[in-house]
Amino acid sequence: MTEEKDFYKTISEPTEEVLYKEKNSKFFGYAFPIEKEEQVKDILDSIRKQHYNARHWCYAFQLGAEQVYYRANDDGEPSNTAGAPIYGQIQSFEVTNILIVVVRYFGGIKLGVGGLITAYRATAQMAMEVADIIEKTIDKKFKVRFEYKDMNNVMRVIKEKNLNVLNQKMDMSCEIELGIRKSEYKNALEAFVPYYEVKVLEETDENYE
Repeated sequence: MTEEKDFYKTISEPTEEVLYKEKNSKFFGYAFPIEKEEQVKDILDSIRKQHYNARHWCYAFQLGAEQVYYRANDDGEPSNTAGAPIYGQIQSFEVTNILIVVVRYFGGIKLGVGGLITAYRATAQMAMEVADIIEKTIDKKFKVRFEYKDMNNVMRVIKEKNLNVLNQKMDMSCEIELGIRKSEYKNALEAFVPYYEVKVLEETDENYE
């Protein structure tokens, strides 16, 4: 039985600009780490201001490690000649939570469908080749609710299991939200079982919030 994958690859920071030239057309490529789709619009607006004389601002992005969501946009180029080959490089490098933008300045000579696909793919590949690709763990969250008298037991488990404290409310009745990488999640929950007065809530529980 193979172990369930609990990590994903992304990039650590925006890449430096890369340039691909073909028959007087210029293609500028960029890659950005993103956490949510709302970031895409802001990045594209910034790129459009930077390259206001360009003809096309094509892109593809992917979000999520387990449930993947992606979009590809040709921005006026013939269908599937820009966004799809850009997205193909996201798949090829097996990365997620990433946006790749390729800006085209038309040089007066048409490249044809095959030429466009090659140019957008090559530019996206160049952007990924200069990127710093890193691994991040897929983490899960849960909460523990307990009385103040159980504080020592809870803190002992947190330390022993190396749990990440995400949020906490400390009063006579306490609540701590914890995070742990997915592969160690079940083991972390079981560590609280001996302390029957400590209530463990998973994200799927109705009263998690």
